Amino acid sequence: MPDLFSPFILKDVTLRNRIAMSPMTQHRAVDGCVGDFHLMMVGSRAAGGFGLVFPEQVAITPDGRTSVHCAGLWNDGQIEGFARLTRLAKDMGAVPGIQLGHTGRKGSECAPWLGRRQLPPDDPEGWQVRGPSALPYGGVRPYPVQPLSHEEITDLQRAYADAARRALDAGFEWLDLHFAHGYLGASFFSPIANVRTDRYGGSLENRLRFHLEVIDAVRAVWPERLPLTMRLGADDLNPDGVTLEDSIVAVRRMKAHGLDLADLSIGFNTDEMSPKPFAELAFMVERAARVRREVGIPVATSWNLGQPQVADRVIRDEAIDLVMLGKPALSNPHWPLWAARELAHADPFVLLPEDWAWWLRNSRGHPDCEGWPTPSRRAPG
Repeated sequence: MPDLFSPFILKDVTLRNRIAMSPMTQHRAVDGCVGDFHLMMVGSRAAGGFGLVFPEQVAITPDGRTSVHCAGLWNDGQIEGFARLTRLAKDMGAVPGIQLGHTGRKGSECAPWLGRRQLPPDDPEGWQVRGPSALPYGGVRPYPVQPLSHEEITDLQRAYADAARRALDAGFEWLDLHFAHGYLGASFFSPIANVRTDRYGGSLENRLRFHLEVIDAVRAVWPERLPLTMRLGADDLNPDGVTLEDSIVAVRRMKAHGLDLADLSIGFNTDEMSPKPFAELAFMVERAARVRREVGIPVATSWNLGQPQVADRVIRDEAIDLVMLGKPALSNPHWPLWAARELAHADPFVLLPEDWAWWLRNSRGHPDCEGWPTPSRRAPG
């Protein structure tokens, strides 16, 4: 029976445990290039014991960013910055993953701490957003959306493939496609955002066509020996949107096109969601487990899995294969080490680089003065 600290093997890649740091947009890039901040962000979590580490979602085109301060991989000049990240992550014992995406109608924003508002196309830091249909998201994202032509769709699929090639050159060993959270892939999938009447709209099969063609384009350049995964907006939590049943069909189709793992999240194609379960522990796990059972594909999910006892339980129950952590990874770069301590792991320091582990195992000081607190010993939740 696996547990949170069991290795996970997918294709020719072995993760040292079942703990991954999710991609998280940070608004710290310059001209799409990652820098020292991203090196610190990825490297510290790799050193802290995470098995799989991602930088933020990486845009395939300049207009695929959330803001002008987000990372991208649309030209070869951006490769070296990412290569620094992958070299450090591997040196610290983690597998470096990259998530490629396009924000679609949710792009052209300022940073959330500046108001999380969409900027108009004529703003110096804004642009004309594009999507499957001329439907703005609404609320703080009110500006018109330019519907994508067939030629533009083909160009974007090529951009995914080109970015995947650059990711391989940069040393990434795990490639994820962002088809969730109201971004471009999610909006093609959802009837809330996609009202096209051509072969990319209408039926579930048509609304899924964009995803399958992107997977095919990426799989053509991404080695078969390396994992190709996807974060899917599996439920819009709205009767007019994507349902879990739709997503089971979608994941089954994507698996046939070469998808190796599905990371299940929320569609976020509208703010009109009911119920809103975001304060519930592990609320996406049963949805992910159902995809795992019915499709026969490894799955991951996030959302309120930051309690070690909960994260360990969902792995032991074989409900999911990987735990994705966002805010817990932000608040605690050594979350895996802390979790091992909380769960009475026989040798928590095995998660750390060998040199760090040696010093910590061989401490001669008072145990409570080493920055190594007594475990809470809470009952498993």
